[in-house]
Amino acid sequence: MPIFETISVWLKEVLLPYGGFGLMLLAVCDSSFVSLPEVNDILLMTFSISNPGGMVTYATLTTLGSLIGCALLYGVGRKGGEAFLRRTPRMTDDKLVRIQNWYRRHGVLAVIIPSLLPPPTPFKIFVLSAGAFGISWPKFIAAVVVGRGIRYFSEGILAVIYGPAAIEFVRQNYGMIGLGMAILIVASAVVYFFFARRRIRSSEA
Repeated sequence: MPIFETISVWLKEVLLPYGGFGLMLLAVCDSSFVSLPEVNDILLMTFSISNPGGMVTYATLTTLGSLIGCALLYGVGRKGGEAFLRRTPRMTDDKLVRIQNWYRRHGVLAVIIPSLLPPPTPFKIFVLSAGAFGISWPKFIAAVVVGRGIRYFSEGILAVIYGPAAIEFVRQNYGMIGLGMAILIVASAVVYFFFARRRIRSSEA
């Protein structure tokens, strides 16, 4: 049995009595200082299959837990994130400048997109960078809620509709699903900004 599947089975037994609050605690840990790739997603889907009526609660609390965990890392980033990033292996001054420019150009998208992508995407680095490079607190909250909300609610809906088959599908296509969601977000943002600029130009004409 793969290691993360073993962990998922064990955590299911431990967290089941606590329902959505157990998932929230797990999400806090996974999004802050403890990495449990895929475990949160699989357990959310497992709980949703066992109790379809609780799916919205499970997805909401998991999103909230992820937000709390990310907020802890964001706070670390605000206080000393740039110094921490400089000590990261293979992090050069040139890479650091590129990351900073990425945040200046793309803002909340620089947080939303990585939040949708699967491991081994280093999401924690993006969260630390958001704090270090001055993404505002309201924008950061909005980005995490949108990104994680889309991810967890999508998984919950799939679990309720397709049952255990959804878990296997997500396991086998985790990367493509995350990439597809990220592309959809980017495309939506491009369309939004395109029409927003057209409206501004029309009002100025």
